[in-house]
Amino acid sequence: MPSSPPQAITIATRESRLALWQAEHVKALLEAQGHRVNLLGMTTLGDQILDRTLSKVGGKGLFVKELELALEDGRADIAVHSLKDVPMELPPGFALACVMEREDPRDAWVSPVCADLQSLPPNAVVGTSSLRRMVLLRDALSQLGRTDVRIEPLRGNLDTRLRKLDDGQYHAIVLAAAGLKRLGLGERIRAIFEPEQSLPAAGQGALGIEVRADRHDLVDALRPLAHMGTWLRVAAERTVSRAMGGSCSMPLAAHADWQGEHLRLRAAWGDADSAGALVRAECQDAVADLGAAEALGARVAAALQAGGARVASGA
Repeated sequence: MPSSPPQAITIATRESRLALWQAEHVKALLEAQGHRVNLLGMTTLGDQILDRTLSKVGGKGLFVKELELALEDGRADIAVHSLKDVPMELPPGFALACVMEREDPRDAWVSPVCADLQSLPPNAVVGTSSLRRMVLLRDALSQLGRTDVRIEPLRGNLDTRLRKLDDGQYHAIVLAAAGLKRLGLGERIRAIFEPEQSLPAAGQGALGIEVRADRHDLVDALRPLAHMGTWLRVAAERTVSRAMGGSCSMPLAAHADWQGEHLRLRAAWGDADSAGALVRAECQDAVADLGAAEALGARVAAALQAGGARVASGA
């Protein structure tokens, strides 16, 4: 039996293959609860601007603004997002109503020519869309003594990035493992970076559902889809990013995992303009609610700052 009265629910979604998979996944779960669901496909500004890095054109909020407008004017009821693409502060009048169980949060190494970072050929080119991955790769390459490897920007949806790799523009690219697995492309993964090697981004691998803050009926309808263990993890991670002024213009990693009843939160910060050492911080504590998760995130952010990490201007 559904936990709330059946409703007609329209999902606003980007039209990339991965975004549509995510929306269809939520649609199926809501239909299993007795709701009538349809999709409203949209192209966002972030999908249209492909010749510049996100950090230079307004950040990942470019992927959600049009969806929020659809919620605001009533064309849609909910928006499904990859949580790592959702700004740390939602606009007034909007709320994160649900965080779903996490897929694999790790980064994936994808390459037709080399099995891992250590086997890159001389003067290789590695592609990534993320400043976080850039500073982590730069640190790993420095430890290997590989000053010849270039890290180049990589934009576009998942299929576009894979096509650029297959066309020979890069020797290897680094992507989120979750997206590849969700689309049945797990065979493209040559290696998985463990968090000790490449600490994930806040929210990576988790889906979040956004609603207008006054839609309490939808909060009730979405409650069966929520996964509190994941929600506590990403709340801690996103608090670190929020405290640091985090966005795609901030080379920041934050990843929480459960150690029994304790939540362990690790974070790393690097300077995008300098090849200096990464600043790292780690704390763990018993966490049973969102307030405790956010308090843990605030402690880790303070430790990063004490270690020399700089808060983004305007934060």
